[in-house]
Amino acid sequence: MSNTQARPVESERIALKARNVSFSWQDTPLHWVPGDPFTTHTINVLHLLLPAGERWFVHVYKQVLPLIRDDRLRADVLGFIGQEAMHSQAHDEVLPHLKEQGLDPTPYTAQVDWFFEKLLGDRTLPPGRARRWWLLERVALIAAIEHYTAFLGDWVLGAAELDRRGADPTMLDLLRWHGAEEVEHRSVAFDLFLHVDGDYGRRVRTWAAAFSALVFLWQRGVRFFMANDPTAAGEKPSLAGFHRRGRQGILPATGDMLKSIPRYLSRGYHPSHECSTAQAVAYLAASPAAMAAEKAQRAGEGAA
Repeated sequence: MSNTQARPVESERIALKARNVSFSWQDTPLHWVPGDPFTTHTINVLHLLLPAGERWFVHVYKQVLPLIRDDRLRADVLGFIGQEAMHSQAHDEVLPHLKEQGLDPTPYTAQVDWFFEKLLGDRTLPPGRARRWWLLERVALIAAIEHYTAFLGDWVLGAAELDRRGADPTMLDLLRWHGAEEVEHRSVAFDLFLHVDGDYGRRVRTWAAAFSALVFLWQRGVRFFMANDPTAAGEKPSLAGFHRRGRQGILPATGDMLKSIPRYLSRGYHPSHECSTAQAVAYLAASPAAMAAEKAQRAGEGAA
C-alpha cells in the first residue's frame, strides 16, 4: 500500500448540478430483466436502500457545512447535496410501481428507515468532542459508501449485457443517469472527509462498518423480494447465483468488487483515479431523462 496521499486528478473534476429528471413506469414490467427475477430484484434493492440513505447523506452534509473552510469544496458539497436529493426522489417514485405489481416494499423500507434515521441518526450528545466525533464518523461512513456507489455507477454505465438481454430502457436510464452522477461527484465525499478529519484509522473502521452493513442490507433486500414475488418461484437467492451473473456481465463481478477493497484502504487512495468523468458526461448528454430535464430547464429560463 502507498503511504502517500494521491493528488486529485484535476481533469476528472466537474461542476456539479442537479438534474430534475422524471420517469414514467407504466410500461416497465415487474421483471424488467426479462426472464430473470434474481437479477431484477438484486438491482431493485437500490430502490429500497437509496431513498432513505441519500436523505441521510443530505442531512449529515447540511450539518457539516459550517466546518468547510474551502469555497471550492463547499460548492462541490452543495452540488452533491442537490444531486443526492434528486436521486432519493427518483428511486422513491419506483416504490408505488412495485406495489402496484404486487410487491409491497413497506416492511423492508421500514427497516432501512430505522437503520438510517435511528441507528445512524442524530444523537443526544453534549456539545463539543462527543458531538463532533459522531458527525465525523458519519462523514467517514458516507465516504466509504460513496466508494461503492461510484463503483456501481461505473459498472452500470458499461453493462452492455443488460441491453443485450432486453432490459427495460426506462429502468436502465434511471440506473445510468444515477450512476453517471455518482461518477461525476465520486470525489466529493472523500475530499470532505479529508478536509474535516482524514484520520486513516477512522477510514478503515468506517469502511468495515459500511461494507458489512451494505452486504447485510442488500442480501436481506434480495431475499425479501424473492420471497414476496409470487411469479419468482423456483430460484432461491444465492451467492453462487450472484457470482454466475457477474461472470455473465448482468451483475457486478465478484472479483471486481473484492479488488476495490484494497484500493479504498490504500493510504494513497483518491476517487479521482477511479472511473471516468468523460464516460459519465457522455451518457448524461444522451440520457433521455437528463435531456428532457435540460430542455425543460431551458424552456423555464426562456419563459422567465
